[in-house]
Amino acid sequence: MRILICDDDIELSQQLEKILISFFQKNSLKYPEIVIYNNGTDLLQDFQSKDIVFLDIEMPGMNGIYIGNELKRQNNNAIIFVVTSYLQYLDEAMRFHVFRYLSKPLDKQRIFRNMKDALALYNNSIVKISIETKNGTFVVLSKDIVFIEANNHKTIVHLSDNDYLCIHNINYWLNQLHMPSFFQSHRSFIVNLEHVSSFDHSLIYLCNNQYQAYLTRRKYTQFKDAFLLYLESRR
Repeated sequence: MRILICDDDIELSQQLEKILISFFQKNSLKYPEIVIYNNGTDLLQDFQSKDIVFLDIEMPGMNGIYIGNELKRQNNNAIIFVVTSYLQYLDEAMRFHVFRYLSKPLDKQRIFRNMKDALALYNNSIVKISIETKNGTFVVLSKDIVFIEANNHKTIVHLSDNDYLCIHNINYWLNQLHMPSFFQSHRSFIVNLEHVSSFDHSLIYLCNNQYQAYLTRRKYTQFKDAFLLYLESRR
């Protein structure tokens, strides 16, 4: 993992770096690479992975809104924290799906809470899943699975661009997918909350209504709560 800090306030950047190191120490996690830049030009010229970025809005030269849009264009999975004192930029920042909006001065405990959510999202985006079929085994990213559907004693794993007839049943997938983005909405369906477009009391619509999955009525409230919690973690 690489974490990048981009702020023209060097003292604040160093303070944030210490908070992040403290977070990984407290949670007994392997230290990531932490890189500090004091301007957006240098940040965008860093062509290595940018997994989590803490981004100031008001900087000389390129402002944070432009940089945030460029980062998302390069890698839509980049997790971006906006760190600023200027709340008037919130609407613009939300357009490139900023993960969290942190105000100055920095609040250590708030950063700790938000980093836990960020790591859960990061782990979900890099987890690889193997799908066994009668023709062979295929490896995909868990985030690319739209939903899984029971098919007799097998399952169909639906991706946005392909389907796989898997030799395993639905219970196998319940044991495999221990991630907050997956929810069993019906005895025959496991859906990825990341791809949900809308839902009612009986159906879940996925990928801009391209797919449908059944939702058991008794699970409606539980599903709604899980979906809203997932959306909150992505803000």
